[in-house]
Amino acid sequence: MVVDDTSHEPGPGPTTKRRRVTLPLRDAARSAVHRAVRFTVSWVRSTPGTHIWLLILAVNSGILAVVSPMARSLLLHHNSTNLIELSAHPVRVLVLSALWIESPSGFAIYFAFYELVHAPAERWLGTARWLVVVAVAHIGATLISQQAVLMGIHDNRLPRSLAHTVDIGVSYGLAGVIGVLTYFLPRRPWPLRWLYAAAALGFFGYPLLSDDRTFTDLGHFSAVLIGFACYALTPQARQADAQELRRSRPRRWRP
Repeated sequence: MVVDDTSHEPGPGPTTKRRRVTLPLRDAARSAVHRAVRFTVSWVRSTPGTHIWLLILAVNSGILAVVSPMARSLLLHHNSTNLIELSAHPVRVLVLSALWIESPSGFAIYFAFYELVHAPAERWLGTARWLVVVAVAHIGATLISQQAVLMGIHDNRLPRSLAHTVDIGVSYGLAGVIGVLTYFLPRRPWPLRWLYAAAALGFFGYPLLSDDRTFTDLGHFSAVLIGFACYALTPQARQADAQELRRSRPRRWRP
């Protein structure tokens, strides 16, 4: 910031002296840092679920990065939602599989997706409803995709080794939240919401058309459809229900 200050000093004849007072760059930088810190703290406090989840993923990714390849394989298989683990420990693996990512090097990418997708959705829906969407999408897509694997093995279309393959990660929950965020977009201009929905369907549905499609492709497509089906958890649905309730209340009779 620059301030022009004009002062007159006594002497023979008027003399004008212009002084330039400059705000030090250090103060400006300190102010910018303080604003950034306040914004970050406010952002994290408003999205606790997203950032607690990220913290757990960071710790687990660090563990995978430092352990031996054998220990890493054991951890991933032990926490996978494959047919073997689902039949033996369904609740445990359905929960723990969402707390690991297969490659620690992918954490940075997921960090960006969490900030761009999960955090805005949590602020919009509220932590409890956001968590319901994540859980329903993660569990539903897992069960659908693994049922397809089971049927493929029974029909001899898939190798039996898929019964104990690594099926782990957070992408099903992410796809479900991407689906429900359709209703976050405004209705007008009306094409925006439908274009977003079409783009999401195309992105997750296109891999199913290829010859080398996998059960995870089916899981992702199922998850985004589950996200579309979660409209009842959105603020718009709650507002519509409240308006319908007010209209359905009987009017008081006045003599």
